[in-house]
Amino acid sequence: MFNIVLVHPQIPQNTGTIGRLCVNCDASLHVVKPICFDLSEKSVKRAGLDYWDQLDLHVWESLDDFLSSNAHKIDRFFFATTKTDKPYFEVEFKKGDYLFFGGESTGLPLELMKTKWDNAITIPMGKNGRSLNLAISVGIVLYEAIRQNFNDFAVE
Repeated sequence: MFNIVLVHPQIPQNTGTIGRLCVNCDASLHVVKPICFDLSEKSVKRAGLDYWDQLDLHVWESLDDFLSSNAHKIDRFFFATTKTDKPYFEVEFKKGDYLFFGGESTGLPLELMKTKWDNAITIPMGKNGRSLNLAISVGIVLYEAIRQNFNDFAVE
């Protein structure tokens, strides 16, 4: 239904948790290298529990590889960042959208977000907040996309 794109994730447990979330939400997970760990590490699979084998996982060697294969979908790319004031809940998400999240300490590359800056979104936080955990951020935005498209979401 939706595509989660992790660009250079750094913490294996977050990626495992996001993989588990994707399985439970019928979402695909795209992981863009380089990454700081091996996707077969115990910590990734432990966080993903027994869901990991059911995950629709796509691993890309580079951001250029991902973009060259998916550039025709750029209008449906949404970039989670702290560098905008546009809240994620002001976007109309559609099935098939690509929700981008950057590495835990780096965020998304500015050049990537500039390709479709109108689609840069943020999660509002209080004055003392700087950022949220990556897996929590993915969950917040993904479930808003599902909420908006709930009639198309297969609930069994």
